[in-house]
Amino acid sequence: MISTLHIKNIGIIDDLSIDLNNGLNILTGETGAGKTLIIDSLGIISGERFSKDMIRKGETFSFVEACIYLPENEMAVDGNIIVSREIYANGRNMCKINGRMVTVNELKNFMENVIDIHGQHDNQQLLNPSTHIEYLDSFGEKEIKELKVQYKELYKQYNSIKIELKNNYGDDKEKQRKLDLLKYQFEEIDNANLKLGEDEKLEADRKIILNSEKINESLNVADMEISEHSIDAINEAIRALEKIENLDENYAKTLNSLKSTYYDIQEIGRDISSLREDVYFDEEQRQELENRLDLIFSLKRKYGNTIDEILKYKTEVEEEIVKLENIDEHNNKLKKELEKLKNEMLESATKLNILRNKYAKVLEEKINTELADLEMKNARININVIFNEEDFKLLKAIYNREFTIGHLFNDQNFMNLKSPNHLGLKVGDVLDVSKKKIKIKLNENIKQFDKIRFKNANKGATLNFIYDKNDKLISEASKGNIIYLDNFLNINNMDEIYLTKPYIKGETDVTKKVEINLNVSGRLNEKLHLEVTDGKNVITINKDIIEKANNYPLTKKDFIRSISKLNNTPYVIRNIDLDLDNNIFINVKNINELRREFVDLLTKERIKKKKIVKKNYQLKSSHQEKIEGISILVRTKEQLNAAKEYNLKRIYVTDKNLLEANIHYRIPRDLLTYI
Repeated sequence: MISTLHIKNIGIIDDLSIDLNNGLNILTGETGAGKTLIIDSLGIISGERFSKDMIRKGETFSFVEACIYLPENEMAVDGNIIVSREIYANGRNMCKINGRMVTVNELKNFMENVIDIHGQHDNQQLLNPSTHIEYLDSFGEKEIKELKVQYKELYKQYNSIKIELKNNYGDDKEKQRKLDLLKYQFEEIDNANLKLGEDEKLEADRKIILNSEKINESLNVADMEISEHSIDAINEAIRALEKIENLDENYAKTLNSLKSTYYDIQEIGRDISSLREDVYFDEEQRQELENRLDLIFSLKRKYGNTIDEILKYKTEVEEEIVKLENIDEHNNKLKKELEKLKNEMLESATKLNILRNKYAKVLEEKINTELADLEMKNARININVIFNEEDFKLLKAIYNREFTIGHLFNDQNFMNLKSPNHLGLKVGDVLDVSKKKIKIKLNENIKQFDKIRFKNANKGATLNFIYDKNDKLISEASKGNIIYLDNFLNINNMDEIYLTKPYIKGETDVTKKVEINLNVSGRLNEKLHLEVTDGKNVITINKDIIEKANNYPLTKKDFIRSISKLNNTPYVIRNIDLDLDNNIFINVKNINELRREFVDLLTKERIKKKKIVKKNYQLKSSHQEKIEGISILVRTKEQLNAAKEYNLKRIYVTDKNLLEANIHYRIPRDLLTYI
């Protein structure tokens, strides 16, 4: 229960605290004292919508806080839970539960189990459609409970197998998609023919190539110093020591060491010469090395940080491919089990539906009996349990006026009190908007000539032209597809798309337009050729309106946009076959005149006068039957005289001058509109 309610800056309330007692608490007061504001404050703390107009004049925020005694709730501290909501004039909300900030939705979800506001137009738990099925099931619990447990167990097994199949790529499309990806990855790595340590060697070669000029210069200097200076100097030293080597043993040892050094330096000189010859690299060789390094870098970025990791990944991919190619047998068993469970679930759901319908009738009868006992004889409740989701979607698309909250199909959003307009079935969301196009992601199928409405913009249209991502006209699109529409409604913001009337081929519709097909061809220095047909009639127009484009040639999109403006005509274009040169220009004025001309010609062709034979027929009284129990409305003296020949229950006239015995007067309909 709510033990304390604190309200600040709401309407005429400045700062008010109310301590409530156990049991019934009654608030009384004069009109305008603020009783409704207290109830509205309970709605605010329950997460309901809030109007900035409710903020007290001169203040920048409103605040509502409630202390709720719920000793059994896990969130309670000393048995109490403190809930608060602070709303600012700029629209910012701050909601808290026990001092912890929460979203408005979290606050609403928590409070809906705490507070029920029973009012003429306020939401309450009983009218929450998501709970209706639970009420019905609890009414027939003895029989329904066992079936529900059985269905839940089947559903649990069903989901478990679906997850396993998904992980095993049991979905054929998903499996093939994964297999194609793995094969592509394997072939990409295999074709690279990588070798361990290859990248390190290539990097070293690249470093040498980038420094080849510097290396070549240094090697030249070293080679020259050794060959021209060092070897000659050592050679002279050897000759000098040879003259005294016999005088002392130490001189002989030094001579031998010097000779050894001489041979070593000679060998080093030959090595430097060899290195100098190897320094030269041509541009083609450098480019090949760079390309190879780029390939290895690309593979590292996708499959591993080193060549060793890439090759290990290649082995894993190969094993995965083998597994996928041989997994069908196991998956087939799972699919059979899934189909078996699906049938069992359908059987269980059918039995559950039969039981729910059975108890729905009993509950309906009991409630209506209670309503009659309460002298509410004209009030009735109808409980319907709908089993077919497709029927539900179709009904929403055809008739979704949302007059009252929650008595149909257990759908919380199906009915409300906001608007009597037909809302329809949500079929998509606007992803992007430009001056010319609207990009839409579909969550239901749609087709050409369906009627849609943009919810927030409150604008409707018929889908005469639907474009795919390649800007090609299409006649239908499936759930999940991205489509584009012409932005002739000037939609500016993101929005939700609702299907308000699905197009049914051949249905009778007085507003339905005549579908026509256009065949247009245009060549420079030739007349534009236009052929229009409604399926029965064909008209042809050839006009000399094609010019050479100087700056901006006519695009097919511009031509289609101009020729298709048929809003105030009885026609709608079903298809356009367009064959125009790329370098031509046609003035928009000429296209408009062409459109008006073909509309006029086609209309004349469709309404050619036929010979009408007029005949007058006189009914003889012997052929007139006596009609009993029917009332009739007449407007003229002749109609009145004819009506009096029948045995009618009552005759009404709209002209007081026609009144006579047993004749009654009724106000004409055109006058009723002004009363």
